[in-house]
Amino acid sequence: MAVHETATVHRMAVVEEGAVVGPDCKIGAFAVVGPEVTLGRGVELKSHAVVEGWTEIGDETVIFPFASIGHIPQDLKFGGERTKLEIGKRNRIREHVTMNPGTEGGGGLTKVGDDGLFMMSVHIGHDCIIGNHVILANNASLGGHCIVEDNVVMGALSGVHQFCRIGKGAMIGGLAAVAADVIPYGTVLGDRATLEGLNLVGLKRRGYDKNTINGMRSAFRLLFNGTGSLKERAASLQLEYASNALVQDVTDFILDESSRHMTTPKAG
Repeated sequence: MAVHETATVHRMAVVEEGAVVGPDCKIGAFAVVGPEVTLGRGVELKSHAVVEGWTEIGDETVIFPFASIGHIPQDLKFGGERTKLEIGKRNRIREHVTMNPGTEGGGGLTKVGDDGLFMMSVHIGHDCIIGNHVILANNASLGGHCIVEDNVVMGALSGVHQFCRIGKGAMIGGLAAVAADVIPYGTVLGDRATLEGLNLVGLKRRGYDKNTINGMRSAFRLLFNGTGSLKERAASLQLEYASNALVQDVTDFILDESSRHMTTPKAG
């Protein structure tokens, strides 16, 4: 193993041969670091945290007690192939969180971005791709192969079906069951989740000006009404609102290829 001289490892922790522990890391009592794990600068594993598998963790990420990071995917097709979990910088991974590496059939990589907060008992399934500044509240869960873009917030006990995409800035309400793609900046609620509007609070917090937000609201109303298919309306709005970055994010998302249909507003 390679433990940097400035790292602090409790005498009752286990750091296996082959692990790389970077500068200023702190590893608490009864924490376990597997032989293929790399910890960046200033990573902290609190007592009883376990990191296994081919796992890389970025600088200043903190992992709390009883989190299980990097153990094999919960996929019966998994045959022991070498797949990876990448976790970015400055994440907060709370108690009992599980994050699994990828599978051979899904590209072999689960990737978590920077500056996320993953509260108690969150589950990140195999082959998920998670953006930056994502917040998953207590017991939120992602099935395999999900894509969660930047600045998404998922409420407590919410769940996302495998292969779904959650667009940037979206808000998933507590207890929502999401079985279809969610547009950027959308708010979805209910079981099964329906699109209830836009995440206006999130847009204001991130500093978008009133004109840009109002343009997005107008485009949103047009997107789910009128003639033609959803993709045809999205293509038309992409041209009409060419100068509005929020609308471009939504229309790009809809026009991109996806294996799931789109979460839409309730009828009427």
